[in-house]
Order: sequence, then C-alpha cells, then structure tokens
Amino acid sequence: MPQATRKDTQRIRQFRKVCEILDSYDRDSSKLIPILQQVQHEYRYLPEEVLTFIATSLGLPPARVYGVATFYAHFALEPKGKHIIRLCDGTACHVKKSIPILEALRERLALSEGKSTTPDMLFTVETVSCLGACGLAPVVVLDDEVHGQMTPDAAVALLNDIISKEGKE
Repeated sequence: MPQATRKDTQRIRQFRKVCEILDSYDRDSSKLIPILQQVQHEYRYLPEEVLTFIATSLGLPPARVYGVATFYAHFALEPKGKHIIRLCDGTACHVKKSIPILEALRERLALSEGKSTTPDMLFTVETVSCLGACGLAPVVVLDDEVHGQMTPDAAVALLNDIISKEGKE
C-alpha cells in the first residue's frame, strides 16, 4: 500500500472513532465536555485536527472547542504516556520536599522541565497545584492511584516496578 494511502487509512480510522463518540452524544454541542473527555480517553490527548473535526461536526466555531480544551487542565493537546505520574507541589507537599521527588523521577526517566513524556510514550510526569491529600504529603498519583508520604527512592521504586512489568529493562 503506498505511503499516502496508508496515512489516509489511519486518518479515516481516527475520525471513524470520533464519529462514533459524537454519535453516542447525538452530536449535541451542549455535550462538548463529555465528548472531549471520551475522545481524550481514546487517544490520550486531543489532536488539533480532531478538535477541528469535532467543531465542524457540532456546528461550533473551532475557537470555541479549542478554548474549552485549553481552559480545563484535564485536557491535553500533546500526547501523553501510557502511565501518568502527577506530583503534587501544593504548599503541604512542597514544604515536605516534593521537588527532590520530581528531580528523582526526571533523572530516572531522562526528562527535563521542558520534556515531560518519555520518547517511548511509557511515562508522562506532571506537577499539579494540589491533589487534595495534604495529610499524606508529599503525594504522587500514578495512574489514578494515590501514593502518600513519598520519598525520591520510593517514587523511583514505583517507576522501576512498572518498567519491569512492561518488560522495558
């Protein structure tokens, strides 16, 4: 199959799934947020061309859809890794040394401040303002599982466990 045709086939498949999601919400523009949530769940982020397609399909200006996608911190416009690590850097966690945990995670995964996702798309490391678990500070949420009273070594051990299970090392 020629390269252009293969790419076209992938794009058709991509938009087919988006169409299924749109149809499940009866293409109702008042359901934009749950539509975006489901699309992001499917793709792990919101590609720009998909946002434009959603806007057109719902009869909305693309700027409105993009505005919603960028307003809510839950939505991502860049691809994220299979495993999402959120480190709290709110006041309680910061005081209890969350930054050394962040540094240890970044060092283990060879990430930097400007690069939050590993090249193999296995991990994304993010800092958040608050996770609402101040009594457990410092807190890391790994794939929606809360880990309290973390240390740099404990955070790296969590990574190593996943890396081992994924057969990456």
